[in-house]
Amino acid sequence: MLALLDALGGDVAAVDFQKLLFLYCKEVETEPSYEFVPYKFGGFSFTSYADKRKLQELGILDGDAQRFRLTPDWKERLGRSVVSTDLEMVGFTKQYGNLRGNDLVGDVYRRYPWWATRSQIARKVLAGDSAAMAAIEGEMPSMAPAGLCSIGYEGRTIESYVNTLLKSGITLLCDVRKNPISRKYGFSRSTLSHACEEVGIAYRHLPQLGIESSERRDLHAQADYDALFARYGNVTLPQAVGPLEQIAAWIREGNRVAVTCYERDPAQCHRTLVAAAVLKRLPTTGALVNL
Repeated sequence: MLALLDALGGDVAAVDFQKLLFLYCKEVETEPSYEFVPYKFGGFSFTSYADKRKLQELGILDGDAQRFRLTPDWKERLGRSVVSTDLEMVGFTKQYGNLRGNDLVGDVYRRYPWWATRSQIARKVLAGDSAAMAAIEGEMPSMAPAGLCSIGYEGRTIESYVNTLLKSGITLLCDVRKNPISRKYGFSRSTLSHACEEVGIAYRHLPQLGIESSERRDLHAQADYDALFARYGNVTLPQAVGPLEQIAAWIREGNRVAVTCYERDPAQCHRTLVAAAVLKRLPTTGALVNL
């Protein structure tokens, strides 16, 4: 981020910088530094803004919410060099360095329509370009039927996670962790709920369906998980009729619900048992979909 900002002159409007960072990650980097979600002004990286806040605290970026701007002594504060003169970055800045505002946004929208599907400015920016608008509308997910899905965030960024929810038509995310905190950015309750609600997905937390962290220690083999889940199914779930019925009620209301916890493998997560218990209350909603 800092190298790109430096190469672009050290001072770029926030919307423009998000678009330029998006293009750089998509078109230059083999392993992108950031991922993006469809947002109100197009592709947006929650993680890049978390990094921006940290860099502002360190005095490397200034505190202007509308711009990405390096402070005069940013290199001294950083304490190490940032290379912004490699050939790929030089080529990128020559290609896009002077593209700004609606011209830049429109260029991104035309070539990457998925990331414009939640834009509030697409029709204004693309006025008269019916083909571009049709491409964006064609990327919009179809209305998915009410039902139940399962997703873990292990190995995912918050952006790839939210993109999966959006493309799967999820309308409500149900967090079934006992304590919804995470050392991985984006997956503690406040950040996760904010990210979901910013893209139109409701977030709900049902701690009664969680497992105490003390019970999750020393899980090494599938047999350990099986023993834990046997206790969970025999003791915890029978006492959680209310929360299970609440999930079923959300689905009856027409929601496509995803139950979530950490583990990527559903066989190693109690959310699979939660889902099975909910589906018993909804015999006509079909099978569980693992995302």
